Amino acid sequence: MRSAAPRQSPIAVSGARVVPEVNTEVYERPEDNPVKRTTEQPVSTFSVDVDTGSYSNVRRMLESGVRPPADAVRAEEFINYFDYHYAVPADKAVPFRVHTELASAPWDKRKQVLMIGIKGYEQAQDSLPPMNLVFLIDTSGSMYSDDKLPLLKRAFAQLIPQLRKQDRVAIVAYAGSAGLVLEPTSGDQRGKILAALEQLQAGGSTNGGAGIELAYAMAKQSFVPGGANRVILATDGDFNVGVANRQALETLVADQRKSGVALTTLGFGTGNYNDAMAERLADVGDGNHAYIDSLSEARRVLVREMGSTLFTIARDVKIQVEFNPARVSEYRLIGYENRVLNNEDFANDKVDAGDIGPGHEVTALYEIVPVGSGAEQLPALRYGDKPSGTTAHGNEVAEVRLRYKLPGNDTSALITRPILASSLQATPSESLRFASAVAGFADALRGGERMPGWNWDQIEATARAARGEDAEGERAQFIQLLRAGKAMIEPAKPVANIAD
Repeated sequence: MRSAAPRQSPIAVSGARVVPEVNTEVYERPEDNPVKRTTEQPVSTFSVDVDTGSYSNVRRMLESGVRPPADAVRAEEFINYFDYHYAVPADKAVPFRVHTELASAPWDKRKQVLMIGIKGYEQAQDSLPPMNLVFLIDTSGSMYSDDKLPLLKRAFAQLIPQLRKQDRVAIVAYAGSAGLVLEPTSGDQRGKILAALEQLQAGGSTNGGAGIELAYAMAKQSFVPGGANRVILATDGDFNVGVANRQALETLVADQRKSGVALTTLGFGTGNYNDAMAERLADVGDGNHAYIDSLSEARRVLVREMGSTLFTIARDVKIQVEFNPARVSEYRLIGYENRVLNNEDFANDKVDAGDIGPGHEVTALYEIVPVGSGAEQLPALRYGDKPSGTTAHGNEVAEVRLRYKLPGNDTSALITRPILASSLQATPSESLRFASAVAGFADALRGGERMPGWNWDQIEATARAARGEDAEGERAQFIQLLRAGKAMIEPAKPVANIAD
C-alpha cells in the first residue's frame, strides 16, 4: 500500500488566505497480517525489527494536530519504541536472552497473547569497539526548514561529545552533487567535526545515489575490522535526481552491506518526508531507522541508546513459531508485515534478516485463539482435517525458534523454546498489558478493525494501569498521545441542548 499524508488545512494570515505547499510524504505498508488457520498454516516466520521511526513520526503528526495516514502506522515499531525491562543475558556466549509469556488477551478474554521478547547483552560505552562513522547529510533545498537541517545539526552535535580518540568520523553532504565535507577524522577532534557540521547549508536538488556511493567509499577507506563501520544517512528522503529509483538504491545498498558497512537512516522534517524510502534502505542496509522529531528524540537515539543504534551483537535474527493445532485454532502476528519471511528462509543463512545491538530489546505479539474458545474468526471447513485431541507434545501450545549469527560468522545458531499450556497466566504481566495497549493504539489509528472489542477508553485504561516504571516519561507521553488520537479520530458527541 502506498499513501501520502493528508494535506494541511489552509491558514488565514492578515486577512489573506495562504495555502501551504502540497504534502508529498510517502508511506508504504502492506495490509495487516491475516488470521491464519493452524491446521492449514501452523508455522509463522519473520525477521526481527528494531526500527522505531513510525512511532516518533506519528507522534509528530498527532502533536501537530494532523491525523496520521494509516500506512504511517507500523505496529511493531510502536511496540518496540518502549522498554519492557527484560532480563539481560547471563553471559555473551549467547548474545541475547529470550523471554516468553502466554496470557489472556486484554481485548478479548476468549483469546490469548503470546509475547516473545529478546534482550541483547549490555555493554558500557567505554568498552565498545572503535567506531568508523560516515555522516551522510542531505543539504538539498528541501532541508532548509527548522525541523530539518537546523535540527539535524543539533542532533549530531549531541553525538559528537560521545566520540573517542579511537573512533573515526567523516562527513559527506549531497545536494545536486555529492561532496566530502570532512575527511576521516579522529573522534577526539570534536571542535573540527563540529565546525564542519556547522558550515552545512541547504540548497540545490538531491543526488542521494551519488552521496551514498561516496559515503561508502569513505567508510571502506577507514574500515575497522571488528568495529562499528556504519553510514548514517540523515534526510527527509526526498531523492529527486541521480539514482532516484528506489529499487536501484536498494540494490546499491544491499551490495555495499556485503563489505561489512551498515546503513542507518534518520528521518527529518514534514511535508515531503519519504518514510518508505528511509525505512526500506535501512532494512536492506543491515541498519535501523529512526525519525527525529525533537532534540529529546535525538538524544534518545544518538546518546542514550548510542550503542544499540550503532553496534551489532547478533546478525540476521529470525523468529519462527510453530503452533500446535490441538491447542491453537487460529493465530495472527501483530505487525511485522514487511518483515514476514517464507518458512523455508528460516534455516537459509543466505537470507538477510534484522540485526540487534547491545542492550536492544525486540518484542513481538501473537494473538491466539485456543481450540474450543468460540472466538474463531475464520469459517469452519466442511471437509477440513480436524486436529486430534492428543499429540506427542500435547501440553505444548507452540514452539518458538530463533536463529542468529554472531558478527563475522556466516553460519547461524539455533535456539528453541516450547510454550507450555500450563504457563498460561490469567493476569497478564505489566509489560504484556502495556505492549498490548500500544498494539491497540496502533490498531485504533489504522481503523480499529483487528481489535473491534477494544475502544479508546479501554486502551487508555489498560495503558494507565500498566504504566509502571517510567524514568524517561515515555509511557506518560504515550498516554497523552492516546488522548490526542481519540480526540482526533473519535470526537466527542455533541451535547443536546435542554430547554429550561
